[in-house]
Amino acid sequence: MQINEHREGDVAVIALKGKLMGGPETQAVHEKIKELAENQVQKVVIDLGKVKWMNSSGLGAIMGSLTTMKSSGGDLKLANVTDKVKSLFMITKLVTLFDTHESVEEAVGSFS
Repeated sequence: MQINEHREGDVAVIALKGKLMGGPETQAVHEKIKELAENQVQKVVIDLGKVKWMNSSGLGAIMGSLTTMKSSGGDLKLANVTDKVKSLFMITKLVTLFDTHESVEEAVGSFS
């Protein structure tokens, strides 16, 4: 799992690559979000375009990240959710919890 961060204005964009299957990589994602929240970053987009698959642990990390951002007064949006991952969100009925967008640009723009 690779985690890359860049900024688009006041929005932190976290691009994930690989599989989100539990273990250290899911911890790393949530730790990254906690770090952003502690640094007063209020707007985060997680780019899932290169995430091949995630299991319940990966889903838990994304949900924990959303909770962390909401608790600190911020928000988290998802971009480029692949069909495989989208189906997981549908099956678990978590699709309604997340604000998902077709592209990073669209997600960043939705923070206005």
